[in-house]
Amino acid sequence: MKTNPPTSGGQPSWSQQHRLQLGLVIAGALAVVLVSCGTVNRAVLAPPQIAGATFAGTESCADCHKQIVRDFNSSTHARLKALGPNAKDIGCESCHGAGSLHNASGGARGTIINPRKAPETCFQCHTDKRGEFSLPHHHPVLEGKISCGDCHDPHKGAAVIGGGTNLKRENETCAKCHTAQFGPFVFEHEAMREGCTTCHQPHGSVNDKMLITRNAALCAKCHFEQRTASGVFIGGADHTSRLSRGTCWTSGCHEAVHGSQVSPANRY
Repeated sequence: MKTNPPTSGGQPSWSQQHRLQLGLVIAGALAVVLVSCGTVNRAVLAPPQIAGATFAGTESCADCHKQIVRDFNSSTHARLKALGPNAKDIGCESCHGAGSLHNASGGARGTIINPRKAPETCFQCHTDKRGEFSLPHHHPVLEGKISCGDCHDPHKGAAVIGGGTNLKRENETCAKCHTAQFGPFVFEHEAMREGCTTCHQPHGSVNDKMLITRNAALCAKCHFEQRTASGVFIGGADHTSRLSRGTCWTSGCHEAVHGSQVSPANRY
């Protein structure tokens, strides 16, 4: 049988190197398969911990919070529920921590986690929101002035208050605080019909006023430009010189961006 002679310096022959590389590739592929078979297709997170407490199960919460437990099945957060004897039907305790001490004490303070006062509980799953609240312009959740629960209902229906199939519009959630921007107006800005998030990023943004895009580029998303040899036309009017003065709402033009009582062009 013919064999390949060893190369100089005692190094393995080309065929030996080839077999070694092939073996490494096969081993790597098997490792990927084994890891893929052993993983799950969703995030696995440990519930908040309360020293000395054990999990009691959602049914025990219903003794005092009957309506909340009843409505929880309609909530988007109901997907957090873990079934089975080991999990004890964990639902409420996924966010509030183990409830045995809370139950035994009759609901004493400090025996359960209140996410309204501990936003880090929400950030365990919503990691991207933790980053958005750290941007220069954001709602003051990390500062403790408002909480996630002021805009979101984790216990019933869609997580966004006023969203989904609720009778209230999403805008009404924002209107609880931003009353002046809500109107009603004689001449409304049509973007308000689409919702505040058409222009604003509610958790945080690098742009002033938590705008999703800065300058006139925000308005140009809906108010399309028509560029010709004679200038830039928006709404049939020549805006060539106007765009250089600043943003649409800071150059003395469309200052009533949410709506106006006197100007159909939302000038003031």
